[in-house]
Amino acid sequence: MTVSSTTPGPIPITIITGFLGSGKTTLILNLLPQLKSSANPSYKLALLKNEFGDLAVDSQLASSSAISGVQELLNGCICCNLVGQLGPALSELRETVNPDRIIIETSGSAFPATLAMEVNRLSKSNEETGEGGGYVLDGVVSVIDVENWKGYEDTSYTAKIQAKYTDLIVFNKWEGCDERRFDECLDRVHDLELDHVAWVKSDKGWVDMGVVFGVDGGLARDLTEEQHGHGHDHKHDHQSEVEVLSIELKGTGGGGVDAGKLSTLLKAAPKDEVYRIKAVLTIAPGSVVRNSDDDSAGDDKGGRYILNWAFGRWTFTPIGQDTSEHESSNGVLLRMTMILARYESNKWKKKLEAGGVLELAGDGEKGELVVNKIA
Repeated sequence: MTVSSTTPGPIPITIITGFLGSGKTTLILNLLPQLKSSANPSYKLALLKNEFGDLAVDSQLASSSAISGVQELLNGCICCNLVGQLGPALSELRETVNPDRIIIETSGSAFPATLAMEVNRLSKSNEETGEGGGYVLDGVVSVIDVENWKGYEDTSYTAKIQAKYTDLIVFNKWEGCDERRFDECLDRVHDLELDHVAWVKSDKGWVDMGVVFGVDGGLARDLTEEQHGHGHDHKHDHQSEVEVLSIELKGTGGGGVDAGKLSTLLKAAPKDEVYRIKAVLTIAPGSVVRNSDDDSAGDDKGGRYILNWAFGRWTFTPIGQDTSEHESSNGVLLRMTMILARYESNKWKKKLEAGGVLELAGDGEKGELVVNKIA
């Protein structure tokens, strides 16, 4: 696929969706160096990211990876109560960045069909008003986590709908599974009558940009509200599939979070109860944080990190001193979002508030822990 550093006409928009922890952000970060190559050094990719809860995590990872512009829509679902903010957010990216392409990355519970219809509406509106610099929907890409798909495909209506209304399916995290597991996953997709939809296996989250971009987005571009049969009754159905805790640790004792106790939490969290843990935090000096594959993510000087946990695996990404943090975490020792299965939030709220899990390092102050259920 050939890309140009100057977009002639409407800005192409690609919607990337997928259930919690499927690997959407990793896919995007692997697409960026392909777009911004030596042949296209000035290529500008913008990201519109919908985060669960009130903490921007994935967008901060994207910002540190030379994406030209990032907008966050927090604490709501982009296909429900935040859908009206899509137009203004896209306009701001167009005016401030003038990108060659925009990627919309949904939260793990969003319906891609609703977004596709809204982008189509915005595109049509621009045509009717004669506005320049409009948009065109390039396609909808759904990422499926092969390793964990079997665990939620029978219970999650959202996961099925995300796979159904799509132009391309990317099968991710299949490398650690046997062929039978992948075949079972493919059979379940075919059960949704998706034989007409193209699919590809990623290489540890990497897919050639020529496969992801420029797909035949006819299904998404032609989708109307009548074809989708979309009403407002879906909001409770899919948003109630998960519950969300917003967590903050305040204090000054020890200079940061106790990495050992945090590690115990990450190792012990059951995959059928906890879907995602995302955090921005300060690790106390003298501690070394390790990723789930047991490699060191930093030195013993402590510092600021982004934590991303999904289905029993996690990574710590150092935040550089020159990086400007999002206001949702700036200046706070620990800000965390836990995305849980239905009916699990009360138990986990009590477990965290009981102490011994999220505390400051050292023998002095343990810090003030505030845990709120926000969804």
